[in-house]
Amino acid sequence: MTNSAPSAEQEFPPTLREVMLRGRWIGFLGLCLLVAGVFAWLGQWQLARAVDIDPPPPGMTEQVRALTDVVEPGQYLAESSGGQRVRTSGTWVPDDFIVVSQRFNDGVEGYWVTGQLRVAERTSIAVALGWAPTLEQADAAVAALERAGAAPAQITGRLIDDEGVEVPPRSDLLELSRMSPAALLSRWHDVEQLNVYRPYLASVQAPEGLVDISSPAPEERSPIHWLNIFYAAEWAVFAGFAFYLWYRLAKDAWEREVEEFEDAGAEGGEDTAQAVQR
Repeated sequence: MTNSAPSAEQEFPPTLREVMLRGRWIGFLGLCLLVAGVFAWLGQWQLARAVDIDPPPPGMTEQVRALTDVVEPGQYLAESSGGQRVRTSGTWVPDDFIVVSQRFNDGVEGYWVTGQLRVAERTSIAVALGWAPTLEQADAAVAALERAGAAPAQITGRLIDDEGVEVPPRSDLLELSRMSPAALLSRWHDVEQLNVYRPYLASVQAPEGLVDISSPAPEERSPIHWLNIFYAAEWAVFAGFAFYLWYRLAKDAWEREVEEFEDAGAEGGEDTAQAVQR
């Protein structure tokens, strides 16, 4: 590799253009072009997903569909199916009616009564049956449901994503405050080799002793996904930064050569002055 330092015979320092046209920096520019091309492809990929060209028609979630047509046991609920009204039938599993606290109905805090609905052989879904304003009313509803035993049921409700598991406060380790099929599964009976739906079902009609759960239709989603557009813009910025990095490094190298040239010139001037004095 040739030395980039200026020689004593150079009359003028190299220009920035001359430095950029050297083989080293042209090679680095090629690498930057490759990196920027990858970033541009990623940005285009994000833009292609930023606009939903086939959004669900308005009111799609209000058309009651069969549960098995929307989601299968163990599967995650698709974003477009969140809040979808579905219908299913099955049999309540005795002793698996559980109260979940911190449930709001039209802004009023209360309790949900939930149950395990066996919809097929070794397959269950968690169902929120209804709301109660007090724990005493919720417990009374649980007692009434347990007295009915393994009763068959036809349920229509909204499919809602699992809220996740939360560690309960030490004051009451048995209290559930989140609607989570995973947490309910740990308290259900007869769960060996049981298939469970990941989302839960919020019944639109409560049994006697409970209030219907307020579950309005989800808001219509915009066909434009702004988060994807933001990511696409980020990739464009990264691509631009690759070229800026090449320019900045080349300019730094040029500035160092200019400084070395000026320092060499200053030393040469001092040597000439000393020779004249002698």
